[in-house]
Amino acid sequence: MDVLGSFLDSLDAMLGGSWWFPYVLLGVGFFFTVYLKFPQIRYFKHACRVVTGKYDKNAHEGDTTHFQALSTALSGTVGTGNIGGVALAISIGGPAALFWMWMTAFFGMTTKFVEVTLSHKYRVKTADGTMAGGPMYYMDRRLNMKWLAVLFAVATVISSFGTGSLPQINNIAQGMEATFGFERMATGAVLSILLALVILGGIKRIAAITSRVVPVMAAVYILGAFAVIFYNIENIGPSFVSVFTNAFTGSAAAGGFLGASFAYAFNRGVNRGLFSNEAGQGSAPIAHASAKADEPVSEGMVSILEPFIDTIIICTLTGLVILSSGVWTEKFETEFERSGMTFIKGNYDEANEADREQLYKYLNGHSDHQVEEYTGAIQVVQGIAVNKDFTVIHSRSIGEDIRFGISDAHQYTGTVDIESGTPVDPSITIQGKSLVHSAELTTKAFTRGFFGDSGKYIVSIGLLLFAFSTAIAWSYYGDRAMTYLLGPRSVMPYRVFYVAGFFWASFADTTLIWKLAAVGIVVMTLPNLFGIMVLRKEMKETVDEYWEKFEKEQGQASGDDKIEKSRDFQ
Repeated sequence: MDVLGSFLDSLDAMLGGSWWFPYVLLGVGFFFTVYLKFPQIRYFKHACRVVTGKYDKNAHEGDTTHFQALSTALSGTVGTGNIGGVALAISIGGPAALFWMWMTAFFGMTTKFVEVTLSHKYRVKTADGTMAGGPMYYMDRRLNMKWLAVLFAVATVISSFGTGSLPQINNIAQGMEATFGFERMATGAVLSILLALVILGGIKRIAAITSRVVPVMAAVYILGAFAVIFYNIENIGPSFVSVFTNAFTGSAAAGGFLGASFAYAFNRGVNRGLFSNEAGQGSAPIAHASAKADEPVSEGMVSILEPFIDTIIICTLTGLVILSSGVWTEKFETEFERSGMTFIKGNYDEANEADREQLYKYLNGHSDHQVEEYTGAIQVVQGIAVNKDFTVIHSRSIGEDIRFGISDAHQYTGTVDIESGTPVDPSITIQGKSLVHSAELTTKAFTRGFFGDSGKYIVSIGLLLFAFSTAIAWSYYGDRAMTYLLGPRSVMPYRVFYVAGFFWASFADTTLIWKLAAVGIVVMTLPNLFGIMVLRKEMKETVDEYWEKFEKEQGQASGDDKIEKSRDFQ
């Protein structure tokens, strides 16, 4: 498992974690934004009207309404990324990471418009009478690249487990255990039954559930966020200022935070933006392919709203909660994660400017630092290190009050061997004070508002609803990919296996799955970005044809309903 984990880390470093991937993702979105003359701005009002069903006709083919398709796609994107992903980006890249999440969403609105339109255009009706679509269909039917379509579909199935099923229930179970004391296996059993009842009913039941759950979960979370924002209203202005002033310079050290370079903030912000809104990944087009519409562009219009709701609204609220509350620079008692912890030689003090500078260079990959990773033996008596010739770095901060344990006992006595900065024995636990990240950081922030400590329940409930709805949506993405690969008969076995994996992950370690998902996301994204770039001219022609037909159908209607897109926009 360690070898496989290392291999996946290396693969992710070459793909999603590489310097070039954010430029490719943003570059495609920027190109289409200019090429189609800023559709995310010009078509926004029209998109709102389409999603309300203003132009719906009963004769349109499909399984769901525009709103239900939007809700299903949103349920797949509004999830742990909005609660934990934003917190992770800020904890790694500082306030600047939020700016690059916004940029990913802004250009992603156009990317999603393009991918949904093209995927809807080449959707098919399957043998069981349901609609099936997604990038694999335009790759196969239009580009004649069967191999690319198969690669994308396989990556989608992998991601359905790595993104939609296993990590989601793992996060839910951990949150329920920490907040309410529920056994993780019991949480998994109950939610697995509910998941089965929903997804075994197919897209119509999935759409019916998500169209009800998404508005409720958004309302609960937004209420809790505003309770913190208004409580810390005097910090909102400085928080916004820090986001913009740090966008192109990186974030300086603040409190326990040791600072982040521009490159780090940019990379993490764009990556977390993709994980949150999935624009360009090719997942949302699978949900939108089920919508009742005879015009692919009309469904593409609806998808413009997704990154706006997911990232511009919900992720921004999470970011402002974290920044205005100040918890992102505070240290809390926590158990250090093995993957986020490094032992280094010598004693470093964050109050010392020279030490901060060296650690900043080390953490941001500069070559001119003097920091050395620790290798040697640490003598421990009742959990406390006897020798003091090391410093522990955890979550981009210096760990304090370090205590060593083994399994559940935190009064370990003996020797702890360290090799290249990492404890050799994985059963050794390290506790102390450091910065925290992901959902834990968001939970801390929600307690700094009008609801006080009760704010943590909003995060737990929000995480439950967000993550569970994500699992529902991704089951549909996976079964459409299976339909493409092996036909409709493969769907039911896939769903059974999906639910079984969901239950198992409630009490298992899914670290490896997260790594597999990180690779799977990029393997989905790159072929999709390539495909829509190849079809750029067809996309432009399809949009022009849509507006020509729309004008004719609207006739001589007056006011805003006459023509919502003037000739100046063409």
